[in-house]
Amino acid sequence: MDGIQPVLIDLTGKVENPGDSFSAKGSVEVASYEVGEKEYRLTAPIEYDVVFTNAGTGVLVTGMVRATAEGECDRCLDMTTIDLAGEIEEFYLFHEPEDPEEYEDGYELLGEDRVVDLSGPIIDAVVMDTPFVVLCSPDCRGLCPVCGCNLNHETCTCDKDGADDFAESAQNPFAALKNLKLDD
Repeated sequence: MDGIQPVLIDLTGKVENPGDSFSAKGSVEVASYEVGEKEYRLTAPIEYDVVFTNAGTGVLVTGMVRATAEGECDRCLDMTTIDLAGEIEEFYLFHEPEDPEEYEDGYELLGEDRVVDLSGPIIDAVVMDTPFVVLCSPDCRGLCPVCGCNLNHETCTCDKDGADDFAESAQNPFAALKNLKLDD
């Protein structure tokens, strides 16, 4: 994400004993983010609501992030709005583990200063909740394969049979796959 500031939460004196918990909520301004080659613009700050719980060997952070993003529809290329509601779940150990390989996905340490930076988990939650395929509506009609007009806004007068001719022509790199048989 572009320009995300650290989201620092000081846990000093707040989750000192097993079972202790502490809630925090807030928002963070982020202009945009990318998922793969797609860029999304955030229309409002990302809101977060988390709970820190002392789990004995470390602090478990759980909660939600909510955001609204704008991006291109994958069928018609119009801009569309996406409501995001991602989950945060992170575990911060109090001390370096004796066997680091026990933690397959790695681990985070809670420093002596007892300050946690939530910017990473917030980013992860937003990215993970962004749909792989973004549609302006479930019934988006997309673009005409011949002229490229947006079929949601206008009706084209293209010769649909011409599209079939192109599909079989030598100019189409996928024409060779037309007669491919995949079953035995």
